[in-house]
Amino acid sequence: MKFTTKEIMSILPHKAPFLLVDKVIECEPGKYALGIKNVTIDEPFFQGHFPTEPILPGVLIVESIAQVTAVMYCAEFMESMKQDASANNLSEVDIAKKIAEHVGYLVEIKSMKFKKTVHPGDTLHIQVWKKTTFASLSLIEAKVVVDNEIVAEGKISVSEKN
Repeated sequence: MKFTTKEIMSILPHKAPFLLVDKVIECEPGKYALGIKNVTIDEPFFQGHFPTEPILPGVLIVESIAQVTAVMYCAEFMESMKQDASANNLSEVDIAKKIAEHVGYLVEIKSMKFKKTVHPGDTLHIQVWKKTTFASLSLIEAKVVVDNEIVAEGKISVSEKN
């Protein structure tokens, strides 16, 4: 599965300037996803981080990982929602709202290593894999790559919204 910016905006509650994934180019629902974030100089945080050497804050890299993870999770519910839609005459807006109800929360940053700085003009390739699940919590492994070099990697925990 693939998701455009417009589709991601209909799934996630995040909106500009806090939407930190531009598209998802690969997705195995509930198991794996590869998202893309194009880093541009006009993003508001670069005014203060840092004016003489703009660097993408590490916390926003972690947030982009969490957002790609949310798309991966929501993709699991899309097919069943589409079937529900035809059976119950749901609109696309109704479907999007139901899918967005499954966007959970970032619960814990278990480990995260930042290996290189990220600058305007870079393209993040954000890979996430679901490793284990216990109740409504899942352990996610992530790797962020720019120009074939790992810039960040680690593990986070996320919860499914109840």
